[in-house]
Amino acid sequence: MADTTWQDWPFFDDRHRSVARELDTWAGHALAHVDHRDTDQACRDLVRSLGDAGWLRYAVAAGPGGAWGGALGAIDSRMVCILRETLARHDGLADFAFAMQGLGSGAISLGGSDALREVYLPRVARGEAIAAFALSEPEAGSDVAALSCAARLDGDHYVLDGEKTWISNGGIADFYCVFARTGEAPGARGISAFVVDADTPGLDASERIDVIAPHPLATLKFRNCRVPKTHLLGDAGQGFKLAMMTLDIFRASVAAAALGFARRALDESVGRARSRRMFGQTLGDLQLTQAALGDMATAVDASALLTYRAAWMRDVQGVRTTREAAMAKMTATESAQQVIDRAVQLFGGAGVVSGAIVERLYREIRSLRIYEGATEVQKLIIARELLKN
Repeated sequence: MADTTWQDWPFFDDRHRSVARELDTWAGHALAHVDHRDTDQACRDLVRSLGDAGWLRYAVAAGPGGAWGGALGAIDSRMVCILRETLARHDGLADFAFAMQGLGSGAISLGGSDALREVYLPRVARGEAIAAFALSEPEAGSDVAALSCAARLDGDHYVLDGEKTWISNGGIADFYCVFARTGEAPGARGISAFVVDADTPGLDASERIDVIAPHPLATLKFRNCRVPKTHLLGDAGQGFKLAMMTLDIFRASVAAAALGFARRALDESVGRARSRRMFGQTLGDLQLTQAALGDMATAVDASALLTYRAAWMRDVQGVRTTREAAMAKMTATESAQQVIDRAVQLFGGAGVVSGAIVERLYREIRSLRIYEGATEVQKLIIARELLKN
C-alpha cells in the first residue's frame, strides 16, 4: 500500500487531500490496463479520459466567470504536483498526457488575448484538444535564447520559417505554442510566441522521434507558415518571458512526476523484500536490503519536501520560486533515478524483463533528468540565484 502520510503535511489544505484520494481511487481503476502498444492512440485516449473525469480542469485557470474552463481561479502548483505525482505512480503516459495539457497551453493562459483563451483553454480542459509546447530547436535546447526559428510580419499575418525539435505531443497535437525570433532586440528580447493550429499550411509534424520511454515526440518544420497576427501571445518580443514563466509554473511538477515514479519503485521494492525467499529467509531480512530501503525511503521524503515547498511558496507566499523549483527538479529526478536503479537491483533478473514495472520505471525516469532543464542547468540556476541575492 502506498504511503499517504505526506498528505498530512502543512503544505496542503483539505481540497488537496480530497483530490489526492479521489484521483488515486480513479487511477486505480481507469489506468489499470492502459494499452501502450499504440502510443499515439493511448495518449489521445488518456487525454479524453482525463478530460471526461474533470482532472484536466486543474491544468488551466478558470478565468472570468469560468470562461477558460479551469477548476480553480488560478493554476494551483500544489494541485498540479499532486496530480502529476499520483498519475506517475500509476502510469507514466497518463502523467505525460496531463502535464502536456498544462505546459502546452500555459503561454495562452499567461499571455493570450481573451478571445484566444476562450477558444483554446476550455477545449484543453475538456480533453477535446491536445496541446504542445514548441520551444527547443536542433541548436537551441538548454540555451533557449539561441533559437533561430523566425517569424516576420507580413500584413495581418506572421510568416514562420525554421525548425523545432524534441516537441512532446508533436504529431498528435491540435495546436502548438511556438516561440520564434521576431527580432525586436538581440537575444532573448527578440522572441515572440504564437498559437499555431496543427492544420496550418506550411507546418509539417511528420518527422517523429522514438525514445526509450515511448511518447509522442516530433520535429516540426515551418516553411512559409502563415499565422494570423491575432494569434500572437502577449506583445512582440515577450516570448522568452512567457516561456520562462510557463516553465517556472510547471518545473516543480516535473519533480512531482519523478517523485511518483520513485514512490512506485519503493512500494514495489518493499513488496519484493517481504515476499522473496532466499537463503532460508526473506530478502527483507538481509541487512543490505534494509540499508537499501532506508536510503530509498529517505530520498523519497527529501524529494517530496523540496517539491511541495516550492509549490507551497508559489501558491501561498506568491513569490518567484526559480531557485526552489530548480532544487526540487534536480533533487527529485536524480534521487528517483537512484531509487529506481536500487529497485531493479533488488528484483534481480526479474527487474530487467521487458514490461516489468521496475523495468518500465527505469526507462521512464531517464528523460526527466534532461527535459525542462537538465540537471546541469538546474545547478547553474541555483548558483546564479544565490549569487544574485
